[in-house]
Amino acid sequence: MKKRIHDIELFMKYPLEVQEELFRELIRRGKNTEFGRKYGFDSIRSYRDYKNNVPVHSYEQIFPYIERVMKGEQNILWPSEITWFAKSSGTTNARSKFIPVSTEALENCHFKGGKDLISIYVNNYPDSRMFTGKGLAIGGSHQINEYDPSASSYYGDVSAVIMKNLPLWAQVIRTPSLDVALMDKWEEKIEKMARITAEQNVTNLSGVPTWTILLLQKIMELKKTENILEVWPNLEVFFHGAVAFTPYRELFKKLIPNDKMRYCETYNASEGFFGIQDQKDSNELLLMLDYGIFYEFIPSSEMHRENPQTVGLEDVVAGQNYAMLISTNAGLWRYQIGDTVKFTSTDPYRIKISGRTKHFMNAFGEEVIIENAELAITEACNQTGAIIDNFTAAPIYFDEGQRGGHEWVIEFKLAPGDTNKFRDALDTKLREINSDYDAKRYKDMALQPPIIHAVNEGTFYQWMKKRGKLGGQNKVPRLSNNREHIDDILEMAGIVTTET
Repeated sequence: MKKRIHDIELFMKYPLEVQEELFRELIRRGKNTEFGRKYGFDSIRSYRDYKNNVPVHSYEQIFPYIERVMKGEQNILWPSEITWFAKSSGTTNARSKFIPVSTEALENCHFKGGKDLISIYVNNYPDSRMFTGKGLAIGGSHQINEYDPSASSYYGDVSAVIMKNLPLWAQVIRTPSLDVALMDKWEEKIEKMARITAEQNVTNLSGVPTWTILLLQKIMELKKTENILEVWPNLEVFFHGAVAFTPYRELFKKLIPNDKMRYCETYNASEGFFGIQDQKDSNELLLMLDYGIFYEFIPSSEMHRENPQTVGLEDVVAGQNYAMLISTNAGLWRYQIGDTVKFTSTDPYRIKISGRTKHFMNAFGEEVIIENAELAITEACNQTGAIIDNFTAAPIYFDEGQRGGHEWVIEFKLAPGDTNKFRDALDTKLREINSDYDAKRYKDMALQPPIIHAVNEGTFYQWMKKRGKLGGQNKVPRLSNNREHIDDILEMAGIVTTET
């Protein structure tokens, strides 16, 4: 760990040199792939050449290459054999998207990120006792890739891909066993995990806040306790990521009433491991620069252009909003992941996640994007004969004794005869087109059914007018990951909810 801390300090001190060396290695490795030959990697000598040769790629644009790899072809995007794919939601044209995970990405990015997380934590807290007990991680599930005729490759949630491939030493210090951790039936999985881990000495947790809360509540129910410290008195840290933690902080304080409990944020995704909270007194994330990922950034003014201008790490400015662009050791080339970040520091490079490049809801890892919402609401209208004028939606956050969910405010031109039928049709369509939302809605375990509020005609017009946002260029935000807009509309409409 001490050696690795020294390496981290080196890339903090020499960030541009580390990224330049990594860039050259990625180009060298990729030049004989089909993608590399198509875009002339052989002639690339500089970042400027790279920008000139290779266009920015969305998932939809790079998917034809990924699809061929999923069907068993190799050396398409990356030279080494790829047999694992991380599955997640968020694309505009499919229920799920699939991200190739090479051996290099597993070893030098995902695993390295996990080890660095522990190294940084222990460096910050040398009195840690986390190794005296077990680490509990809540993962997803995986399955054989049915697109591959040879059935020699697999896909699953990135957490499942990582867990399945962890080295033996890492399996020894975690709980529960893989056969339970990778179960795909969530209701049964949470029950089994609760029963097994409630009898163990768990000192650290890792995962998405949503599922972690469900597990802690299930354990407390089984053990008939008021808080989780009565079950795990040595619990000291929760490593969390994937969704914003702020809305959950107060609930975690109730579940784990210990002033010394520590929370450490990470920035990892199916595409890679990007950032780690490296300071005790700040939730800024250190951009990890030696994980086989070359970073570029799209300024906010360029985000929605077909061929956006990009800047390298050396040209970013603190406080400005950028869409993140990555080239990776799994063959994602100039790939736009959809996240936006702001640099809080450029010496060293630290960031905060500022949002997505599109409207979205992702308070629970459900990744509902605007296209999902519009398809679902259209289906609900078709089934009920309703006609809508405007709508917006936002999360209902977890609270003690209350599941999370989504709240929709809809202005109907023609209201449905049966609002419950409208709600069910919307919910069913969302589950059909978004696998992550479907998982969270499974048997109402994490997310309750959506709540629909019908408001009078003219409500959105008056709200936009109040905000000084009338005019063709100003649009009602369809989805939001916080309650700022929806609470304002509900208050204006005189609707009182349990959330507000």
